[in-house]
Amino acid sequence: MIMISEFMYELFSDMPRQGPGSNECTRKAYKLLPNLPSRPNILDVGCGSGMQTLELALISEGQITALDNYQPYLDDLKRRAEAAGLNNRIKTVNGSMFNLPFTDVSFDLIWSEGAIYIIGFRNGLLEWKPLINRGGYLVISELTWLNADIPDEISIYMKGEYPGIKTIAENMEIIRQVGYELVGNFTLPESGWWDDFYKPLRTRINLLGQKYTGNQEASEVLDASRQEIDMYKKYSPYYGYVFYLMQSK
Repeated sequence: MIMISEFMYELFSDMPRQGPGSNECTRKAYKLLPNLPSRPNILDVGCGSGMQTLELALISEGQITALDNYQPYLDDLKRRAEAAGLNNRIKTVNGSMFNLPFTDVSFDLIWSEGAIYIIGFRNGLLEWKPLINRGGYLVISELTWLNADIPDEISIYMKGEYPGIKTIAENMEIIRQVGYELVGNFTLPESGWWDDFYKPLRTRINLLGQKYTGNQEASEVLDASRQEIDMYKKYSPYYGYVFYLMQSK
């Protein structure tokens, strides 16, 4: 018997990334930030195996601290950083985003792709703000409603999967209330869901389905993952990941 949480980690191992995103969008978001230091100090929260971490190192010339709570992901990132000749600029930290082990005003930029939902959008903005240097930036991608007329099927599904999902306007208002200035926002294209995430995830589902034939716990996780992919294929016009770029006042 395996634990559901352990199986989830196994499912998303050996993947290019652990959630939707793309190097193109990482670059786009970074280039929209004005007046960053030439070699910024960056914190990547919930980095996973670090595809975006490596891209940030390539485009920023900065020092990057990559935080995740699953050591095999960090080990994978270390191997990839070394292979790319970037290990001298990427430091990995095994820790929780609920209790970041850093002193205040430590970073010019905090980055988090597809992970802030774990702590909650508003809570993450509040908790991480003291770590940002004055005039520094926070960039996150967050699952967001893109359309006002939400079909019942996806509305009900999302209430079970991510009840905290909001519209772009609602998230922009939270950003204002917490004390950030919105620099920009844009929606991840559908290719950012498929190319480096759902397509390889399908391969992992098939592989582990064979490995854990007859295992009820594994079957439940795999069925839920198949449903997630099917829901996005059917309802992608109604929700997606939105990058929010904000400056700390």
